Amino acid sequence: MVEPEDIVSFIEKDILDQLPLRGKKVLITGGPTYEAIDPVRFIGNHSSGKMGFEIAKAAANLGAEVVLISGPTHQSVSHNLIEVNPVTSASEMYDAAHLHFKSVDIAILSAAVADYKPKNVSDKKIKKANATFSIELEKTKDILKSLGAIKQHQFLVGFALETNDEIKNAKGKLEAKNLNLIVLNSLNDKGAGFGGSTNKVTFITDTEEVIEHQLKSKTEVAKDLMQQIMTQQYA
Repeated sequence: MVEPEDIVSFIEKDILDQLPLRGKKVLITGGPTYEAIDPVRFIGNHSSGKMGFEIAKAAANLGAEVVLISGPTHQSVSHNLIEVNPVTSASEMYDAAHLHFKSVDIAILSAAVADYKPKNVSDKKIKKANATFSIELEKTKDILKSLGAIKQHQFLVGFALETNDEIKNAKGKLEAKNLNLIVLNSLNDKGAGFGGSTNKVTFITDTEEVIEHQLKSKTEVAKDLMQQIMTQQYA
């Protein structure tokens, strides 16, 4: 007689083999990056990382093997198909993304990466002295653009958070960074953006198709995104 655990294992494998992204590998970035000023201060943003974690769960639930590169966040996930790689700075996220990119089928860069970082980082806490204080900044490496420049078979997705000329700016980013799909968030939409449990997005494809979605939970947005990717890439 077959052992019960062997029966369960057989059933689990059969279910997994029928999932649409079984055998695919997905790279996801999420959360903010922190750019150090000194040992106790940094430049950051209000990203909670929730969107990236929800995308990771949606991809894994479709059978994909997921590598989630996450900036500092309180989010957590427990899934045997999700590997979480924590990073802090934009430079660390750049290195981690490039390390995994060549081996993945899909890359979704939802992280809110700092555009600038302090040019010089103090190794000691900066003492309060003068009434004003200036920090010289320099650009961080553009992770999304650098991956777009080297992509081959990968389906590459970026995010755009805009406040004006949203569609025009998102289309410009899609083309300039050689993306297959861009997810547009507008800070003009109530309930969208950083920090909350909901989001309102518009998908723009590399054929300039514009697909608007209503305000939804980030869990539902993640499912919509994965469905859009499968429609474009695997239909």
